[in-house]
Amino acid sequence: MIRRKEERTAQIQQNMRGGIGEVVMTLICENNEELSEKGRLFSHASIAPGNSIGLHTHKGDSETYYFLKGKGEYNDNGKITEVFPGDLTICKDGQSHSILNTGDEPLEFIALILFT
Repeated sequence: MIRRKEERTAQIQQNMRGGIGEVVMTLICENNEELSEKGRLFSHASIAPGNSIGLHTHKGDSETYYFLKGKGEYNDNGKITEVFPGDLTICKDGQSHSILNTGDEPLEFIALILFT
């Protein structure tokens, strides 16, 4: 199977997880079946400057972010850390995280949620 870039679905999420502004999520895999039923999200995310994904806790899954562009402030269970392109974050089952774009360009990353 091949899915071309222009065939991907983009979703605009307003105030995602209680965050600020909007997040554009472009799905890389469209459904659980494409993830072999092992996860629920594989997406390219883009957050405009000053916007965020709010603090949330993972239950029954874990989420990994791989940063491609921009800079941000990542909340890792209450510990705030700057993130840059090439950085990787992992939020395990039962843990909490959020992300804020602190730069002057879109913060772009790959998000992968796998079941635990």
